[in-house]
Amino acid sequence: MPAPAEMVQELLLGESRITLLGAAHVSRASAEQVKDLLHQGKFDAVAVELCPSRYGALINPDSLAKMDLFRVMREGRIPMVVANLALGAYQQRLADQFGIEPGAEQRAAIRFAQQNALPVLLLDREIGITFKRIARRLSWWRRFSLFSGLLASVVFHQEVDEAEIERLKEGDVLESTFAQFADQHRDLYIPLIEERDRYMAARLRQEIVGKAPKQVLAVVGAGHVKGIARFLRDVPEQPETTIGLLDRVPASKRWPKAIPWAIVAVILFGFVLGFVRSPHLGWQLVLDWVLINGSLSALGAIIALAHPLTVLAAFAAAPITSLNPTVGAGMVTAAVETLLRRPNVGDFERLRQDTTEPRGWWRNRVSRILLVFVLSTLGSAVGTYLAGFRIIGRLAA
Repeated sequence: MPAPAEMVQELLLGESRITLLGAAHVSRASAEQVKDLLHQGKFDAVAVELCPSRYGALINPDSLAKMDLFRVMREGRIPMVVANLALGAYQQRLADQFGIEPGAEQRAAIRFAQQNALPVLLLDREIGITFKRIARRLSWWRRFSLFSGLLASVVFHQEVDEAEIERLKEGDVLESTFAQFADQHRDLYIPLIEERDRYMAARLRQEIVGKAPKQVLAVVGAGHVKGIARFLRDVPEQPETTIGLLDRVPASKRWPKAIPWAIVAVILFGFVLGFVRSPHLGWQLVLDWVLINGSLSALGAIIALAHPLTVLAAFAAAPITSLNPTVGAGMVTAAVETLLRRPNVGDFERLRQDTTEPRGWWRNRVSRILLVFVLSTLGSAVGTYLAGFRIIGRLAA
């Protein structure tokens, strides 16, 4: 089955001819198109829309079994791991529904290249950098909305017909998940789609110029074809400069970074003011802070089905960690849960499969630890604001 004309573009880059093939990452037809093109035998290099970490996960599905949970916690990468698992679960469910392999077109391209000793060119930017550049552009509320929507896609299953699968050719799974936001907000569209088009064009230019493979097949999400072709034709910039620029994570703006410390200052000032007025009022404010903040963090841990001692740790830690923005309640609860219910090798090996269904997130010890971190942190964050308003209300009475 030939690909629609708008899904395939050919262009010259120096002495090399690049064939850009637009594909859907969960489409049987896309995988067959890749195989048909490659078996023509005219390509001497294959490029895929993968970053090094996604490529490693694709060719080595057991890589998750080597994940160091404590290191992930220390480096603050739990939200990214959860987002990756949620995206993978969404893609796996679609693939299971139609009896195909997720990322089948990428696998087909890589397998053919390996069997025929062809170089495999990795084009995409690291997904973690993309997430970080998205986060830097969004307010905390919109970041929360995006993350909540991603988690909701795990809990609420929705059957998708073949026509909907083909609609995914407008982009890849990452874009499709955030499509309603990207369509409405330029600040999300730029790092999610436009920057990656520019990045992949620069990677193609970097890999091809000077090495001059005669024919290159680049398998990318169909929504990227026009953008990559445009940047290849119209932006003859130095690829190293472009890649360095787009790999850089912008610094946080000073004011948003100062907000948590400002909230802590307000809370502490409220405590001092309460004790100045009367010891009874001061202790009442402290009690409000502990009960509201601790209870909501503990509630998050309960929803995650954490160990009872983890729930107690959430209640005890949240009122303290909320006064130190450098340490979150989730760091404490996830560490306690890991010590009390240490995952075994089987949990890591089943992680990707278990997270394709809602119950699996709670059944698997690894994903449950991730949920404990996220939900207890969320409870503490909500509790901070509610307790803060409560303290202000008592002082104003």
